[in-house]
Formats: sequence, C-alpha cells, structure tokens
Amino acid sequence: MSWLDGLDEDDEPDYDETDVRVRPNPKANRPRTKRRPAHADAVVCRVLGVDRGRYTVLVDEDGPREHTASATRARELRRTPIVTGDRARVVGDTSGTEGTLARIVGIEERTSLLRRSADDTDQVERIVVANADQMLIVVAAADPEPRERLVDRYLVAALDAGIRPLMVVTKTDLADPGRFLEHFDGLDLRVFTSARGRMPVAEVGAALIGRSTVFVGHSGVGKSTLVNALVPTAGRATGHVNEVTGRGRHTSSSTVSLRYRGDLGTGWVIDTPGVRSFGLGHVDPANLLRGFSDLDDVARECPRGCTHLPDAPDCAIVDAVREGRLGTRGAARLDSLQRLLATFADRT
Repeated sequence: MSWLDGLDEDDEPDYDETDVRVRPNPKANRPRTKRRPAHADAVVCRVLGVDRGRYTVLVDEDGPREHTASATRARELRRTPIVTGDRARVVGDTSGTEGTLARIVGIEERTSLLRRSADDTDQVERIVVANADQMLIVVAAADPEPRERLVDRYLVAALDAGIRPLMVVTKTDLADPGRFLEHFDGLDLRVFTSARGRMPVAEVGAALIGRSTVFVGHSGVGKSTLVNALVPTAGRATGHVNEVTGRGRHTSSSTVSLRYRGDLGTGWVIDTPGVRSFGLGHVDPANLLRGFSDLDDVARECPRGCTHLPDAPDCAIVDAVREGRLGTRGAARLDSLQRLLATFADRT
C-alpha cells in the first residue's frame, strides 16, 4: 500500500526547477580565473642575488631612499627564471625591514641574456645573468695555466648575447702571457694585465663606470681577489690552486651584483662562481664565427654554405691560414673554431 493511494490527480504536488536545491561550493571559494591583477602599484627593482628561493632586490636605485629588500616570486612566475641582473616588478612590503617579504610579480624586458649549458650536446640553457653589457674574462698567466679554448667559448657566448668582452690576465709575475695573448690577435678585445702588487684597479674600474659587467673565469685565477680590490666591502672568499691537480677550488658559490664606486662614477660588478667548462649547446652554430671576428672577416669570401671544416672545398679561411695571411696564430685560431664546429656538426 502506498501513501499516494487515495490522492486525486489534482491533489498531486507541482514541481519545477525552482525547487531544485544547489549545494554550495564545498571549498567556499570563487571559481579560478585567468585574469590577474594589474599590479599598478609595483615598483621596479634590480635583482642583486638569489639564495634558496629568496631574492635580494634594490629598491629606489640611485634615489634618496635606496635600500635592499627581500622578496619571493609570485605563483604565476614559478616557471619563469629570475636571475641576478633582472629588473623585477615588486609589490608588497618593500621597506626592507627585518622579517618583511615582498613579492616579485613580473620581469621587465631584458636587454641581454648570458647563458651556458652543461656541455655542447645539452641544449638546455642555464641563465648566468641578465642585462649585462660587458663580460670581463679573468685568466691567469700561470697557476693554473691559461686555456685558450675556454676563453674562445667565453667570447662566443658573450658575442652571441650581444655583450662586449674584456679580459684581465693575472699572475703575470709568474709567467709571460705574450704567447697566450697572440691567440687573440686581431680581435677587438681590450686586455689588462695584473701581477702581485700591480693590480690594475684604476684601469679596470674606469671601464666599469656606467656599465653592468659580469666577471667570469676558471677557478683559482684570482677573480675573487680582483672583485674584492674593486669593491672593498664585497668580502668574496678567495682560494688557492691545488699543487697536485693544478685546479682551483670553487670559492664563490653564487652570482651576486656588487656596486663599484670610483672617482669618476659607479657601475655594477656581477661576480659568478668559477667554472672549468662553458657549454655552448644553446648557441646557434651560425653564430659561432662571431666569437672569431678575425676569421669572420675572411669567411665572407667563402662559398655559400661553407662549413669551414678541414674538408670544406674552397674555404677562404683554410686558404688564408695555409698562405700565412692570418699570422703565426692563425692555425691555432682556425683549429679552435673547427673543434667547436665539429662538435655542433656531431650534435645535429
């Protein structure tokens, strides 16, 4: 027997959609939207350093209230690399007071990007620094021995990024760097020399004014010593060279921007950890010749599609080296270029 028994059709209740009860959102939050705040109140700051997910930023650069603050990145930037030298848009508490934390919500367009890869076959790039306009390559005349091909790689990476290269040769009191420097004859490369008690602080400092300069070099060449001389408050750790292996010990563990202050003005020194290799897997092989500007000029006479490798027919560079038109170091320069080109040819 049913409770409906005995009811007429007219007695049946009427139902419509207004009687439907909708359960509220169990999480009690509004649906996600792709629209993000405009952050009109964001201030543009320079990223001075990165340490375990925290960013030291410079607020009001060159202004009356210049100071540093600590910041973290916004969730929407979790896949965006933020590196030393970036110009970041920052919101929140930028007072720099102890215990406060601001938030980076965007990155301004970069003027340059210095990158490296683990090796020449690895096309995954690792960003070294952003917005640098100069690279100062630091090498030692001895202890450890200078590596011409490593410097060639620095030059390729710098010119690929549109950064002007400079070079400092340290420890010239231990060995004459003349033969090493012959390898770079014909390049538009300004070279400073340094020795014990004769560090070219004033000359190098003058080249830093108004510039953002990234310092790179093999471990143990004296890069941190030079940085400390230029920026006395830097406090960068210095190391020594292992007498058995001839290798330097890594002392700088992170990339950091330091203000250089000289009699004629200021600039930025960006110190990087010492490296023993500098992969170019991210570089377009077509741009390799930019790091060999002396050979690049001759390459204009090469036939279209010339590989510049030893078996390349009618290669103008090979002919110029054979005829002695590129000087005593022309063969070594060509060998460095061909080694790089061969590596990229194998990769493809």
